[in-house]
Amino acid sequence: MDILVSYGSILILVAAAFGFLMAIGIGANDVANAMGTSVGSKALTVKQAIFIAMVFEFAGAYLAGGEVTDTIRKGVIETNLFVAQPETLVYGMMSSLLAAGTWLLLASYMGWPVSTTHSIIGAIIGFACITLGTEAVDWHSVQGIVGSWIITPIISGFFAYVIFVSAQRLIFDTENPLQNAKRFVPVYMFITTMVIALVTIKKGLKHVGLHLTTGEAWLAAVFVSALVMVGGYLYIQKRFSKREEDHSFSGVESIFSVLMVVTACAMAFAHGSNDVANAIGPLSAVVSTVENLGQISGKTQIAWWILPLGGFGIVVGLATLGHKVMETVGTGITELTPSRGFAAQLATASTVVLASGTGLPISTTQTLVGAVLGVGFARGIAALNLGVVRNIVASWVVTLPAGALLAVIFYYMLEKLFI
Repeated sequence: MDILVSYGSILILVAAAFGFLMAIGIGANDVANAMGTSVGSKALTVKQAIFIAMVFEFAGAYLAGGEVTDTIRKGVIETNLFVAQPETLVYGMMSSLLAAGTWLLLASYMGWPVSTTHSIIGAIIGFACITLGTEAVDWHSVQGIVGSWIITPIISGFFAYVIFVSAQRLIFDTENPLQNAKRFVPVYMFITTMVIALVTIKKGLKHVGLHLTTGEAWLAAVFVSALVMVGGYLYIQKRFSKREEDHSFSGVESIFSVLMVVTACAMAFAHGSNDVANAIGPLSAVVSTVENLGQISGKTQIAWWILPLGGFGIVVGLATLGHKVMETVGTGITELTPSRGFAAQLATASTVVLASGTGLPISTTQTLVGAVLGVGFARGIAALNLGVVRNIVASWVVTLPAGALLAVIFYYMLEKLFI
């Protein structure tokens, strides 16, 4: 307790630095593989993808990032067990941030698409087990999270399969694919916008003091989606008015390139709303414990500066190291075109938004890979690079114990430093 009083400001500053490092790791790894489908399909350049992600990742983190934060902050471990020794919780959360951030930066440098959710949860479990034993971990909550790692790739894969098959039947396998693309792509734009508008209005805007009923939220979402659909329709009609004779595969795919921009924005926002919690959840636990002089309460307000810090860190990570993982995901698993990338991206965004709204911290990496696999299965198993898929799965397996081991090492180092 004396340590929290004497070194409170220093602990918060150090924790903020570790949280920022963790956010950079998220930006370098998870955001990069989330945008990899856009780059791999050549719908966006690396620079364009980075710019889009900068804007929408930050918006998602700041507006809709608080829902999942509570699950990471006080759902994985039983924080009440640390009441007698709150400094242990502070050191543990700080070591978890540093451990996960270190592993993510290493993986990003090597071009490995790993799970930030695996990293931070493994780190938290690691420090909890060595300080208070296995009873400090809320294993029921962990079971739900582990279950989501299996369920979400299946859900996103199913969504991607359905979306891809619908595009094939409605557009590519018809007598006039270009005209059908101009007709149906705006409808896909409407669906994509609906997904992102609902979570923004119902979950995100609470942070800025705007509370709407369910009916009002749906009306607003439909209105915004309709505007996007009409705007997309007019833009596509104007841009492709001179290409009536181009009914080739590339001609249709060029229309899907326009749609990829919309889905890239949706994916960036959805990812920011969910995965920023991996960085700011533990940081929020440190700040609230220190500011309350060791009192660990069930509910605390997230400090105003934490969400922007997480959002800014994600942007920095994406801009500096994001291109390496983006290349792995964009070209390694299967050959992507704008229509295939769109199916994977919309499926991933829908799954992530669904998880974010329910407060379940899923792995965006696994969700996206599940979606890309769904597209690949729709084309046949031969379309998948199974060697790359095996390597990615292997990196997932290593990530959880790596996070736990690093957290144990950093915990003992922090404990020695502040005693």
